[in-house]
Amino acid sequence: MNARYATTDEIANWDTLILQNPDGGNIFSTYEYSEIKKLTQYMPRYIVAGSYAVTVLEKNTPPIGTLWYLPKGPGVTSTKELSEVLKAIKPLARKAHAFVVRIESELEKSSQPSLERSGLKPAKAIIPNPSTITLDISASPEELLTSLPQKGRHAIRRAERDGVTIKQVPTTVKNCATMYDLLKGTAEGQFGIRNQVYYRFFWQTFSKAGLGQLFFAYYEGEVVAGAYAMTLGAKSTYKDGASVRERTAYGASHLLQWEVIKWAKSKGATLHDFCGSPPSDEIHNTDHPHYGVGRFKLSFSKNVVDYIGCYDLVVSPMRYTAWVKFGERAHRHIYYKRTGDYYY
Repeated sequence: MNARYATTDEIANWDTLILQNPDGGNIFSTYEYSEIKKLTQYMPRYIVAGSYAVTVLEKNTPPIGTLWYLPKGPGVTSTKELSEVLKAIKPLARKAHAFVVRIESELEKSSQPSLERSGLKPAKAIIPNPSTITLDISASPEELLTSLPQKGRHAIRRAERDGVTIKQVPTTVKNCATMYDLLKGTAEGQFGIRNQVYYRFFWQTFSKAGLGQLFFAYYEGEVVAGAYAMTLGAKSTYKDGASVRERTAYGASHLLQWEVIKWAKSKGATLHDFCGSPPSDEIHNTDHPHYGVGRFKLSFSKNVVDYIGCYDLVVSPMRYTAWVKFGERAHRHIYYKRTGDYYY
């Protein structure tokens, strides 16, 4: 297998090429996502390795070199495919002075022993869903609703009876600010978030491309919950969700999620990814920091999936060692001090 940089025409149709990967394409490997990541000082590179479209985000890390990160990629379905793709792109990485290629393929966790035998090094996840919950949404809405866990069905129907309404709304500056305020309130003490400029650009970019939609739940004329979801091919992704901290309408977030699922079905999705949960062996651990998030998502599906997370293909052992020992920590500290944002 040979690897080369994509042509201008290929880059212009990058999402179509991503969809042709064996994994069916991933929203975080799209052209739109790469453009968004420029805000955090990544430089996108687009590589064609055999029949695979490989999205690379390059970060300059002086004086060590460059770091190559493949968001949710490469789009393979087996460790054999992964090995072939990495072997093909490694020479390009070396020429670009990359000391490491960080992969994030959605291979299941059972693949980990094989990866480590092949010399890949485990690394901290970047996109925060190394474990997630998924739901098959190929059935009709009526059949799907009936098949949901009782808690989820009850919450949806209760919210409908109590007068909660859901609207698809445009990603105006005002609506994005409302969504961000909800997200900031929900995140307090539970998880970190980026700045408002990043989220607004993210939501507006995917919406403009026809790949994303913002939703609000209303109760008595007030916004009580919000969600942002995306679709690519047969898969939808629940990217962001938040609600007011004071419980004003039972089941509002459930009804909101149900409308997201119906929207995803209308876009052709057959699998809905709730995008993050505690791992399967900790899903019922009340001490886990994301226990509440997992409990909400379990009310729609009990299918918890554990992925491999991130692994590093070491290109330059000496420079990689320097990065692990002190380089990464120093760069993250300097970047956060300068921007107040997350490094990756």
